[in-house]
Amino acid sequence: MMTRNRLLVSAIILALLQIGFLSWIMASRAAVLRNGQEVLLKVEPVDPRDLLRGDYVSLGYDISTMPVKMIVNRPSGAAVTEGGPIWVRVEKGADGFWQPTSASLGTAFATSPAEGQVDVRGTVLSGWSLDQEETIHVDYGIDRFYLPEGEGRAIEQDMRVRSFGILAAVAEDGTLQIKGLMDGNRMLFSEPLY
Repeated sequence: MMTRNRLLVSAIILALLQIGFLSWIMASRAAVLRNGQEVLLKVEPVDPRDLLRGDYVSLGYDISTMPVKMIVNRPSGAAVTEGGPIWVRVEKGADGFWQPTSASLGTAFATSPAEGQVDVRGTVLSGWSLDQEETIHVDYGIDRFYLPEGEGRAIEQDMRVRSFGILAAVAEDGTLQIKGLMDGNRMLFSEPLY
């Protein structure tokens, strides 16, 4: 009888831990969407379908390709980058889309962003040239936006004709989360908090 009770208590504790962990993941994502600084990023489409998850728009961003000369702590004498984190300082441009102003490889900026600027965190792969005239590619982890079934191809075709944007929220640690897909000033689709 005692063994059965211990087994039941252990199973309940394990289930509560799993539920707690999943709830923490959902709550932290929702907190970014609810409280994060909003930035509008210009996007380019790629492919609209995933057999397992449905229609989506694969996204590339203007801020994903960055001139090496914007990196403020570029290692001297190094020919190629080492993979790892990169912090990109962005500010709102005249067209409403946020653009990079500088970047910091490996560590966050030593100074806080000025009014109207935000630091976002991405990842740069190793092997990119650090020549001042070159560019590097930054991955922000927001390269897909899932759409209702049957909407992917139409949205992709529209993206090739006119400018679309992603409204993203920036967490305090610089992580980006997609809030919605914008067609000009109109929100086409938004991500639910949960």
